[in-house]
This record gives sequence, C-alpha cells and structure tokens, in this order.
Amino acid sequence: MQRRLFIKNTLLASGALILPPAGPAAATERRLSALPATEATFRKSIMWGTVGMEGSVLEKCKAIKAAGYAGIEPDSHMNRQEVLDALKATGLVASSVCCSTHWRKQLSDPDPAVRAEGIEGVRVAMEDAGAYGTDAVLVVPGKVDGAVSYDACWERSTESLKKLLPAAEKLRVRICVENVWNNFLLSPLEACRYVDQFNSPYAGFYFDCGNILVYGWPEQWIRILGQRIGRIHVKEFSRQKADAEGRGKGFDVPLTEGDVNWAEVIGEARKSYRGQWFTTEQNSSKTPEELTGLSKRLDRILAM
Repeated sequence: MQRRLFIKNTLLASGALILPPAGPAAATERRLSALPATEATFRKSIMWGTVGMEGSVLEKCKAIKAAGYAGIEPDSHMNRQEVLDALKATGLVASSVCCSTHWRKQLSDPDPAVRAEGIEGVRVAMEDAGAYGTDAVLVVPGKVDGAVSYDACWERSTESLKKLLPAAEKLRVRICVENVWNNFLLSPLEACRYVDQFNSPYAGFYFDCGNILVYGWPEQWIRILGQRIGRIHVKEFSRQKADAEGRGKGFDVPLTEGDVNWAEVIGEARKSYRGQWFTTEQNSSKTPEELTGLSKRLDRILAM
C-alpha cells in the first residue's frame, strides 16, 4: 500500500499522472471512456415499437426475455409504473428511451409553441430514462422540407436542445440525436460538428446502421463519430430491393441478408463505441418465434 502511494505521489509531482476533473459532467466523461471498447461486452436490446405481438407490457417483456434479450428501449410517455413493474418482474433493463413526440412536435418547427411542446416531450423522455435507470434518450432533432430550410432546422433544433441540456445534466441522461430520413445531418463530419457545438458530454449521437445505407456506409460513420455515439440501432437494408421496389422497401429484408457489412460495423464499434447496447429496430416481431429468430441473428452479428 505504501509503495503504491509513493508511486502515485511521485507521478503527481512530475505531472505524469493527471487526475480527471470532478463534477457530474466529468463523471459521465469518465464513464464513457473507462474501458477500451474491445473490453466491453455488447448487450442485446429491442426497440419497443417493433414488438408487434399482442399482450400487456409484462407479457411482452416476458416474451422478450425468453427470446434472449437483456434489455428494451421503451417509448417515452408510457405508463411508467407498468414499465418499472415489468422490468423488475422479468430482469430486463431499459437500454435507452425513445422519445415518442419528436415527429409530431418537432424541435425545428416554425411555430415556437410547437417547439416548446417538443422540448417538453424530450424532457419527459429524459425523466422516463432516469426513472428506468438508463442514461440515453433517442431524439430526432428536426426535419428539413419545403417549409423548414436546412439552416433553420439547424438553428431551431440547436436552440431547443440547448434548453434541455441543464435537465440532461441534472438527470445524467445523454440526449442522442438519430440519423433518420429527415434530410438533415447527411454526412458524418457534419454530424460531428452538430454534436460538438454543444460542448457537453450529455449531447451525443444515436446511430442507425440501416438508415444510413441510402447515402453512406455505417462502418465509416461509426469510425468518424467515435465516442460521440451513445447508442446503436441494428437494422438491415437492401439497396437492390430499394432500387427495384421503392426506397422504403429496402427495409423489408431479414437481418444479415441485406447490404450492411456487419463484420465491419462490429469491428469499428469495438474500437470506440462505449454505449454497450445494440438495439434491434427490425420490422415488427409479432410472435415469440420471430423475437427469438431475430435475437439469434443479432447473436451472430455480435459474435463477429
């Protein structure tokens, strides 16, 4: 013990050992970088909105657990106590929370009143995450279209998220913006710039592997975004099917049978991804058998 203390004091005196800063933000930063990604054990979760089987929250959670998942990504604004009771009864944990209001009440909407409702929706999602014991929420930051220009989407969504960061820090929940087909954040370099402007460990990225196939390669995005990624969605996409039948049909392909190079994705994730969870967002599992089949396909991906 004395020898270890002597070595520590010597390193401190020489400047060779620099202790990390204190405070909640620093604590999150230390948590994110505590272990090399290669030493992390990736865990399996499923997005609640893709569980299409009938039944109560508890019944669905029992089927998810039996299929081999360790966690779920609940929607926000669910019956919080019902979710908590189901998690406790099954041993599942919440991997993250998906904000359920971000499309209806967009943070980029031209109407300030709508944006205010959107901000409140994200706030509830963060409170749900805190109650469930997870530290990430999925948020769509906005949408570019004929009514909302690219620069306006950037400015309004940035302003909205800045208003949420104090609550995020208090709850210790990371706001992770997702790449969706919203005509926004169309390159990984731009995505880095968007996240970095907040200068906060409570701002991050929720990376969707399937969504990116129409204009990029997921392994490249993961490498470039690095530790900015708070969570990863596992979703397949077929460019050939999209070209032949329409872009949305690209998702109608079983996991591991599309164009995502899962070996490259996992390889890059092992280098920098600290979020631990891989959450499936793959079509709709309507039966226990479909849940199990999807879980086994995810096992094969995580073993690469």
